Amino acid sequence: MIAKTIHSPSAGEPALAARRPLGNRVFAAAAATLGFVLLPLAVEARGAPDSFADLAGKLSPAVVNISTTQTISGAQGRPEFMVPPGSPFEELFKEFLERNRPKRRGTRRATSLGSGFIIDSAGLVVTNNHVIAEADEITVRLSDGTTYEAELVGRDAKTDLALLRVETKEKLPSLTWGNSEKSRVGDWVLAIGNPFGLGGSVTAGIISARGRDINSGPYDDFFQTDASINRGNSGGPLFNMDGKVIGINTAIYSPSGGSVGIGFAIPAAMAMRVIEQLAEFGRTRRGWLGVRIQTVTEEIADGLGLDTAAGALVAGVSKGGPAEAAGFEQGDVILLFDDKEVTEMRALPRIVAETRIGKTVKVQIWRKGKQITVDVRIAEMEEEPTKVAEATKEETPETTPEVEMLGMRLSTISPELRQKFELAEEVKGVLVTDVEADSSAAKNGIRPGDVIVEVQQDEVATPQEVKTRVEKIRDDKKKRSVLLLLQQRTGARRFVAVRLAEG
Repeated sequence: MIAKTIHSPSAGEPALAARRPLGNRVFAAAAATLGFVLLPLAVEARGAPDSFADLAGKLSPAVVNISTTQTISGAQGRPEFMVPPGSPFEELFKEFLERNRPKRRGTRRATSLGSGFIIDSAGLVVTNNHVIAEADEITVRLSDGTTYEAELVGRDAKTDLALLRVETKEKLPSLTWGNSEKSRVGDWVLAIGNPFGLGGSVTAGIISARGRDINSGPYDDFFQTDASINRGNSGGPLFNMDGKVIGINTAIYSPSGGSVGIGFAIPAAMAMRVIEQLAEFGRTRRGWLGVRIQTVTEEIADGLGLDTAAGALVAGVSKGGPAEAAGFEQGDVILLFDDKEVTEMRALPRIVAETRIGKTVKVQIWRKGKQITVDVRIAEMEEEPTKVAEATKEETPETTPEVEMLGMRLSTISPELRQKFELAEEVKGVLVTDVEADSSAAKNGIRPGDVIVEVQQDEVATPQEVKTRVEKIRDDKKKRSVLLLLQQRTGARRFVAVRLAEG
């Protein structure tokens, strides 16, 4: 059956109704009798292509198979079963075991297969990092069977991307990047791989979702597609209907290991920047702000006076970093970074990482009920940033008065309690010694041994100070929760919003 779109004519289109098929006119008349108005559709759905053959034939030559070889130290193979010494089966299996024992020990060769695509006719090939990780030898095979030994130009584990180079005097078929930012959920896509060296494998589908976080790295922002991505297709391209690369097929969700229609691809917008840096520097150079952040929940937003739970909450500022130099403070909420809206916490690391090193950007933040703008100059992220901390000696009160509120028992930090909960000497604040099981504090992850450093962004040193500030906040009838800054037993700091109804 062919679906037909019905448009309602405007007053100036009397001829259009006459040209409609009889069934449509009857339907329109019936709708008018019942009091319904048929509104014109702003956009008509684009039908499926009659065939993907022309597009696949044009693009497949630039999609390659990648095979790797790795030397692994240790004994070859693994025993499939053990025969106990003295067993009646020992003599029976002795000949079989001797015949199948590895001839050489110490090293063995392991191989893996994946896909990739040529992004430059001079011989640059893009693939996934996990396809070539730890490889000693990398071989690129074209769809016509031509093989090349490839060298690794650079790789980036955080985005699972790698760039290879093959030496050739011939001009190789190549692909071009597309604008993945314009790709929409529901758009047709074509996935092409070259798994197992058997030749091109083509599947089609649509973009099922955008911005997927699959916990594979700090910059997750995947396309989800129902175009089948099978084993060996990792590193292959995902195309739009213009034949441009808008993604790199990277992962699948599958309980069995085969495709179940849930695949993930790195968007071209992210991949392009990484590949350009690998080509130029052999490594990635990412921007660094120098803050530790956490999610702004509805409770935290209420405690800070924000209308919506959006942005990234600054839980800590790195000593000597760009944020400290620019005057960022613990408790700031980053709402806008370099004219890019920070809709949620996990968006900020990606935005900062993609910012040019040395660039001065404007950052819009929410601080103690006011919106302000701060200028910050972005530095380069180190792969393994050095931890810098200052230890300060603390004078401990002789008495340890306790307060029970918000579902917690609070105490000053005595030498005995410091030893009991293994608190570092530099830790200051109000100690949580007990938490009610069903309280809001417990549900938010507060545990005995945690230390309250701030209440509503004001420092506290005694349980009475906590009580006084909480009672003051409770007087504001609009507030439903109180914002606490915790020093956890792990050493990390984070903000928690606790319901005021807890007492």
